Amino acid sequence: MSTATPSPVTTIPPVPPEVAADHFERLLALETDCWDVHQSMTGAEPDFVLLHVNGDRRGFDSGHVPGATFMPHGTISEDSLVGYPADTVFVVYCAGPHCNAADRAAARLARLGRPVKKMIGGRVGWLDEGFQLETS
Repeated sequence: MSTATPSPVTTIPPVPPEVAADHFERLLALETDCWDVHQSMTGAEPDFVLLHVNGDRRGFDSGHVPGATFMPHGTISEDSLVGYPADTVFVVYCAGPHCNAADRAAARLARLGRPVKKMIGGRVGWLDEGFQLETS
């Protein structure tokens, strides 16, 4: 399917498939989605700790992902993680795509040598999937 003038999509050609595979696999190593978290949280004991990292306790209390622990990104430190083994995988989320608390939390955890993924979509994504929040 060739055209004389490339479309806005193909003006910059796609990378070779092996480069794309590396990119998307790397992305999946950094992120997970609401559906996968939901599946993991409703099955057997999850193999990660889910952290609600927005700084507002009222936001957590008014609605958070079931099973999440409240740990604002600004409080993440060696001291706040002392109860978790060093190989604990953390999944962080915040309010949604308009919020960078999850990115801040993930950066802090990574700098502390902790394995971490971000749940893309956050609370907004969770609700968009039709999942329920719980209140405290």
